[in-house]
Order: sequence, then C-alpha cells, then structure tokens
Amino acid sequence: MSVRLDHGKDELDEVHEINVTPFIDVMLVLLIIFMVAAPLATVDLAVDLPSSATPQQERPPQPIFLTLKPDLTLALGDNTIARDRLGEALDGAAKGDKNARIFVRADKVVPYGELMNVMNLLRAAGFLKVALVGLEKAQ
Repeated sequence: MSVRLDHGKDELDEVHEINVTPFIDVMLVLLIIFMVAAPLATVDLAVDLPSSATPQQERPPQPIFLTLKPDLTLALGDNTIARDRLGEALDGAAKGDKNARIFVRADKVVPYGELMNVMNLLRAAGFLKVALVGLEKAQ
C-alpha cells in the first residue's frame, strides 16, 4: 500500500491588490518639498491692493512685480528703485526681453495720476505688456 502525499503546488497565485505604500511615501515627500518651497516664492511688501471681481489669470513661472508703494516709491520685487533707473532695472529683471509681462501693483491710496506716470515710464522703457494686480473680491 503506497500513500502519495501532495504538499502543495509549485505555482504561485497572483495577487490582485495594489501596494500603495510606495505611492504614499512619494506623495509625502512631495508634500514636504512644496511646503518648504511655497513660502520662498512670495514677495513680502505690505501693499493694500484694491479688490477685483475678474477671474484669476494663470501666473507665469518667474513673474516681474513692480510695486508702487503708498509713499510713491517704486519697488522691483523686494528692492526699492529710483524712477530714473526703472528701465535699467527692468532690463536686468527681464533679461533684455521687452515682451516680458510686467505685473504692476499699487496701493489703494496711490493717486491714479501717479499710476499713469509709472505706466508711462514702462512704455518709455519699451515694456508694453503690463498687467495690473488686485485682490480677489470675496463672494
């Protein structure tokens, strides 16, 4: 009398589940990277901007912000610049590209005439693509 023992198959069964642990690890690393990088990409000048009800436009990767402060001084990014040096400073910031869009921010208390003077300075410097920046109106 012979007994044949079958201790199992040599084949492996397919697993129909997705292992999400590596995906979660990658997402957490990306979250940390963006949490660290986001504060570095902001401009920290205190300007009381007027609000706007228009839809938000897409922001370019390296925007050039020109700020007209309440005391009527100009700032390019975080650096205060003199009005007579605006053309040189913009050429440097735009790397000589006169088609670069300049984002102009002005405080609410700045007179409209002063804003127009800055727009004329931009035109005289050869920068014709100008965008006005405002706050989004809460709905």
